[in-house]
Amino acid sequence: MTDAGSPLLDLSLDELLTTTRTVRKRLDFSRPVPREAIEECLRIAQQAPTASNKQDWHFVVVTDPDKRATVADFYRRGFGYYRTAPAAQPELSAKRQVIQDRVRSSADYLAEHMHEAPVLVIPCIARRTDGLPATAQAGTWGTIAPATWSFMLAARARGLGTAWTTLHLRYEREVAEALGIPYDEVMQIALTPVAYTLGTDFKVAPREPLETMVHWESW
Repeated sequence: MTDAGSPLLDLSLDELLTTTRTVRKRLDFSRPVPREAIEECLRIAQQAPTASNKQDWHFVVVTDPDKRATVADFYRRGFGYYRTAPAAQPELSAKRQVIQDRVRSSADYLAEHMHEAPVLVIPCIARRTDGLPATAQAGTWGTIAPATWSFMLAARARGLGTAWTTLHLRYEREVAEALGIPYDEVMQIALTPVAYTLGTDFKVAPREPLETMVHWESW
């Protein structure tokens, strides 16, 4: 149990790190998520690294049904562009194709049902990287991405499912206007639905052999 009384799953640290999945079809849209559970996860996210100790993370938590519907509509529109793009349909081996087909099916499902998630969380940071070189962007992404991942890990530990999505960002300005986010000063970086999961028995995902992506001393 946490201090606020939210039950934690019986997971080792390694289990938590290797079974925090992108959850789509197993999100329980019928079960409310208490505000206290979200706040617990956000307090943990605050402990993530922050460039120059700026602590300029922001998280917009959306629970109002009308606002969720608005955000979800922009997500679906962005998803529509992505779903038909050539980059979304790469050439894969037969084995990988089976897995990819399942991923596409679950992505379609989430796009159709995003508005039903009881909570939508939009992580933001109080600066923009538009047009900046990679060296200038690194500290920004290195601040907000770890905080967001910490939030998602904390959610998994509490039986909550999440999914890191970014396709609403094609309409970032419109979402900012709908939610009162000051677009010129604050950059959205993702959108994650949050809901309790249908079951908690998530497994380690198939990955390519380690030696195909690790380079010792040189490439």
